Amino acid sequence: MLKLKKLIIPVGILALLAFLVFNLTRNPQAPDVTFTTIAGKKINMADLKGKVVLVNFWSTDCSVCVKEMPDLVNTYNAYKAKGFEVIAVAMPYDPPAQVLNYATQKALPFPVMHDGFGEITDKFGGVHLTPTAYIFDKQGKRLFYTIGALDFASLNQLLNKVLI
Repeated sequence: MLKLKKLIIPVGILALLAFLVFNLTRNPQAPDVTFTTIAGKKINMADLKGKVVLVNFWSTDCSVCVKEMPDLVNTYNAYKAKGFEVIAVAMPYDPPAQVLNYATQKALPFPVMHDGFGEITDKFGGVHLTPTAYIFDKQGKRLFYTIGALDFASLNQLLNKVLI
């Protein structure tokens, strides 16, 4: 009986480690969401299959978000013809008029939405910090996500690899 107890603990730990490794290394599927842009257009995530998609959570009062937006615009413009899409999701606490004003003033070329009820942030696992970005491959599997400023050199390398 004592030998059995000694065996159960290591086996349990190994099973837990295997479970954690599996969950950390698998690429989860993009959540089934429909974005409604500030222009009123509906974009379903499933309809974006066949494209590499970056979902960028941001706010107009986030200095890092505002600073990286020109680089995001440049990256989008450089890769959109190859099948790259960006969806900019403004946080629920961001005033809708401010989001609309920013997107219009900066002539953002990609879809922008305001997540007024927090439905999109919830479906992406409860996004609370900005900027937060998720990138999905052409099959809708998550390639990576990051909290904080995007590393555009790494992003461009990744896009050059996956947008063949």
